[in-house]
Amino acid sequence: MRIIHLSDTHIDRTDAPNKYGVNATDSLRLMLTELRHLRNVDAVVVTGDLADDGTVEAYTAVRDLVGEFARRLGAPVFYTTGNHDERDAFTKVLGSGHAEPDAVLDSGASERVAVSTVGGTRVVTLDSLVPGKVYGRVSEAQLSWLKGVLSTSAEHGTVVALHHPPISLGISATQPFFGLRNPDELAEAIRGSDVRVVLTGHYHLQLLGFLASVPVWVTPGVVNRIDLTSAPGTERAVRGASASLVELGGAEGPMFHTFHARDSRAHETVYELDEGQVRGFVERHR
Repeated sequence: MRIIHLSDTHIDRTDAPNKYGVNATDSLRLMLTELRHLRNVDAVVVTGDLADDGTVEAYTAVRDLVGEFARRLGAPVFYTTGNHDERDAFTKVLGSGHAEPDAVLDSGASERVAVSTVGGTRVVTLDSLVPGKVYGRVSEAQLSWLKGVLSTSAEHGTVVALHHPPISLGISATQPFFGLRNPDELAEAIRGSDVRVVLTGHYHLQLLGFLASVPVWVTPGVVNRIDLTSAPGTERAVRGASASLVELGGAEGPMFHTFHARDSRAHETVYELDEGQVRGFVERHR
């Protein structure tokens, strides 16, 4: 199972630079252009903060850009809500976040929760949005529903996706306060199940940890990246779009790789190697 993992696109309906001078739509276009050479992608997962302003126009822009990219790959797209998202506008454009879900949660709270199956792998998206708050929470209704879904194993296991990470770094000024507020309850729901990985975003940087012995991957943001080398008590956002490749299965899985879109102002050297050159290199360096 090969997944392209995007998060935190923060698209604005004005398609103009934000207060930091970054055009979020351009960042998404650049990232998708850089990923155009990938092949054998089974799914695209976008874990929240799709729209910075929560408008229908912003969700439409995300749907069109990511949708066209995924169509060329022949891969379905799955979306979750984030703290910047607005459920009504999200629903008008993206529905449950799945094009053809196997099942959705009807909690009466408009939560966007659904499950689909891709080539034997089950993909579950949860809704950790707490309106008006930067932190997240997965409701009791979602956790109960999730336990029911996981009571039966999928052929190739399950991927759970949500916006707010259930893990955090103590050196970060924000992560311990901005993440998921009830990680222990989520851990209890997935413990002993067939969940292979939990995919999240929100922190705008890459981070790997574990929850109930399940790998948790935080992908960096598309709109920008957070740099934790700044002075204690501060965090620095730097320009540059990022995304992840998640590979499940096989003797070495799961594996996680981060892509950084190339800064057009920077120099680059491209090495073109044919199969014979690669074999020769391997023979010389055994």
